Amino acid sequence: MAVDQPIAKTKTQPVVACQGLTKVFKDFWMRQRARAVDRVTFHIEPHEIFGLLGPNGSGKSTTIKLILGLLRPTSGRISVFGKDPTDVAIKRRIGYLPEESYLYGFLNARETLDYYGKLFELERRTRKQRIDELLEMVGLTHAQYRPVREYSKGMQRRIGIAQALINDPEFLILDEPTTGLDPIGTRQVKDLILELGRRGKSVLLSSHLLADVEDVVDRMVILYGGKIRREGEREALLTKQATTSIIADELDDETVAEIDRIIRERSGGEKSLRSVTKPHQKLEELFLGIVEQAKQEQAATSGAMHGGGTASFLKADEEDSGPRGEDLIASLVTATGAAAAAEGDRPAAVEGEEPPPADEPSPADEVLSSLLNEDEPAPEAPAPRHAEPSAPQELGEVDEGVIGSLLDGDETKEDGDGTR
Repeated sequence: MAVDQPIAKTKTQPVVACQGLTKVFKDFWMRQRARAVDRVTFHIEPHEIFGLLGPNGSGKSTTIKLILGLLRPTSGRISVFGKDPTDVAIKRRIGYLPEESYLYGFLNARETLDYYGKLFELERRTRKQRIDELLEMVGLTHAQYRPVREYSKGMQRRIGIAQALINDPEFLILDEPTTGLDPIGTRQVKDLILELGRRGKSVLLSSHLLADVEDVVDRMVILYGGKIRREGEREALLTKQATTSIIADELDDETVAEIDRIIRERSGGEKSLRSVTKPHQKLEELFLGIVEQAKQEQAATSGAMHGGGTASFLKADEEDSGPRGEDLIASLVTATGAAAAAEGDRPAAVEGEEPPPADEPSPADEVLSSLLNEDEPAPEAPAPRHAEPSAPQELGEVDEGVIGSLLDGDETKEDGDGTR
């Protein structure tokens, strides 16, 4: 185990590099309360699935929070994508599933994923496509409109995995991803991690469930008490050098005895056939086989569905993830050119002449026009400023009675000297 050693130089810049990383928690009086991480040194390469293992309280979650910039190290150095972990610019390239799913209970699954998609400033069409694919992948399409607070712990874990992938991250951090999941969901998470690794993503997987990590990681470190106790590649750490395993078809007792005799004879009696047993399948394989058979029999269930395959935007290369800008522009130019060509078939207008008549409307256009005209109210005549008399007089006639009454009214207002 190498501790406090310089980080090995690699051909490519590591995604995460930690050197002598230490985190000490102190109380109000600045007395040391706990040394959660103690001089930890490791690095995560691009396109690598890296395991961070250890029992509860070994410093796994604290190390992850230091990588995310949520905590400041007491001492040591750490970089993510070559920058300080507190740099906001690198957050867009990271997906994070915390140990506990902190979700807004009043939102449903679609609203939850849409909310996180907006945080990454994804456009509306991209968000909708990814939400549909992620809900199908985690098996929650049938429950996408239910509030998250009504979800079981396993279903909340599934939607948490989906939100960690909504931005198609380059570096994915999964802290206890299989907590609360049934064996089907656990197997699906493993397949997803392997798929992301094949695509070239970097994954940090933290768990104390060793069976979940064993099948997927390329390299790992094992923590205890905040220190690295063992590190290396998976095959090198798990291979037993002192024994040899031979798998053969079923053998009778005489053949087994003959094999044992040959081993003793050639080793001078120092080695022997220690045990002969029939191999056992993993309980996970048995369980998944039973579930698959039940699905083929179309047995009903009210729990989360198995879900579909990995979302296409997580599998495809970036150039295949959707229509490119050049293709979209080309299609628009083609459509515009076709419309211009159709317009060009009409005779051009000559100066001084009337323009050619437009094409005759089709029956469908006439029906549509009639419907639109029915919806429009008939125009009303403008109302006159003064009400007209019921029996208007002919032009040239004068009502002398009305004129006289007006003159009489003016005379009553005159003063004695004849002036007003």
